[in-house]
Amino acid sequence: MSRRPLLLLLALVATLGLAACGEKQEDTSQRPPASRLSLLLDYLPNADHAGIFEAQQDGTFAKAGLQVDVRTPDDPATVLKLVAAGRVDVGISYAPEVLLARARGEDITAIAGIVQRPLTSLMSLPAAKISSPADLKGKTVGTAGIPYQGAYLDTIARAAGLRPTDIKRVDVGFNLNQALVSGRVDATLGGFSNVEGVELAKKGRKPRVTPVDQLGVPPYAELVLVAKGTTLMDKESSIRRLVRSLGQGYAAVRKNPQAGADALLRSNRSLDPDLQLQEIQQTLPAFFPKDAKRPWGWLDTDEWADYAQWMLQNGLLKQRVPLDNAVTTDFLAGEGAGVGRKTPDGASRPDQQLPGYRGE
Repeated sequence: MSRRPLLLLLALVATLGLAACGEKQEDTSQRPPASRLSLLLDYLPNADHAGIFEAQQDGTFAKAGLQVDVRTPDDPATVLKLVAAGRVDVGISYAPEVLLARARGEDITAIAGIVQRPLTSLMSLPAAKISSPADLKGKTVGTAGIPYQGAYLDTIARAAGLRPTDIKRVDVGFNLNQALVSGRVDATLGGFSNVEGVELAKKGRKPRVTPVDQLGVPPYAELVLVAKGTTLMDKESSIRRLVRSLGQGYAAVRKNPQAGADALLRSNRSLDPDLQLQEIQQTLPAFFPKDAKRPWGWLDTDEWADYAQWMLQNGLLKQRVPLDNAVTTDFLAGEGAGVGRKTPDGASRPDQQLPGYRGE
């Protein structure tokens, strides 16, 4: 696969037809007209979605004039396709999947970060004696078989001074914890720190859990809210209110994690109450930007550029993917078109070998 060090072009989101610059002023003096939106989750309801169900059940959506139909996907792999086809208004996906979708020519834009940092982690149990990535030499690591997880492992190996071939790997699907506990693998890469990691700890397994961005992989937003470009134009006001309401929902969960757990459990009675509360508490910091001055849902376009560059260098993207329509901060509370976006004056500069292009 090609690993050409191509550079990314960051440009204004012209197709959204939004204001040129400055903050977006919203009229809150009157109750907004009721409107319906469909929101497709990335997976079964879990701790990552606590703020969504809190906003739905505490009346936050209703106060914003929204009727939000929260749906669970029959197949998580089809979420972006359904959003791009206009079958649902907004969906939840992963930053790597958004970039891959843009490379395929799908009309998908990330509009808010639900989980601001990587949850995907390298996990091992004490018996494996893996105290650092260098200890992975000669070990077997199980992944869920997703291509960029293999690239994560390659990057982790190189950062630890190993060759990628020094680490044996096996596809264990989504049975990551089962493969780890049974001894089939020495470590796993693909599980979430707030799900598989918490489950192992709750069972007294004493796991070593390290998110991939602490092992050499560039940081990225694990879960993002996405929509189709034409949907953003046609339903701009409703989606702006949705994002603002979600921010309020997650803020309520931060203030009272138990309320978030209760809202989540009402959406899925099969969940373990104690486990869900622990998972929510583990995830709370990742629901919000590290910079407290940023609004909920903040998407760092420099970070996206660096991560996309890493994907290019690892052959996951075979061509440059302009980020002009792949990510925007335009729908965040208090944000206007162009706010917080790094935009170069001209084209990208292929003559320079940079890890990612940051507009001057």
